[in-house]
Amino acid sequence: MKAVETKRLALCGVCAALTCVLAPFSIPIGQVPISLATFSVMLAAALLGGRLGALSQGIYLLLGCLGVPVFAGFAGGPGVLLGPTGGYLVGYLPLALLTGGVSRALGRGGRLQRAAALVLGMVLGTAALYAFGTAWYVVSAGVPLSAALLTCVVPFLPGDAAKIAAVALVAPQLERALSHFGLLPKAAV
Repeated sequence: MKAVETKRLALCGVCAALTCVLAPFSIPIGQVPISLATFSVMLAAALLGGRLGALSQGIYLLLGCLGVPVFAGFAGGPGVLLGPTGGYLVGYLPLALLTGGVSRALGRGGRLQRAAALVLGMVLGTAALYAFGTAWYVVSAGVPLSAALLTCVVPFLPGDAAKIAAVALVAPQLERALSHFGLLPKAAV
């Protein structure tokens, strides 16, 4: 295995750890809390791409399922995934896949094109996250779709927009720094 791949896998573990650290600290506003987990998921995907970004979140989900208290509110165990917020947790995988995949596929031009591709990937990934989470919430909580949207999507739109903007600003800087230290392939500047 090449040294760069080993470093990227190590960075994958660091991204999983970042989600483990950020996700438990949450603001309960109902059954679906506000946390910085989606920020971490999008940042992982921006730095690692879709495949490794999703792998990092798969590690996070596995740790949580094993009972490590890494989910919102310091919860853990498979019951959390089966509960009303489980679809949002599983939705971290398509969020990472779409964010990283779209940003890498469309962001091959200059800085502006890369930034636009990253934002587009995060918007599409967030839409997929909402779709997975809301569908599961409707089924598990037995509420109509309209009520689920008002409870689980609308209140989160401003915060998720702010997270998208923050990742769009932070990710290129981190990518350059990690490239400088040989932890990622050279970033296009």
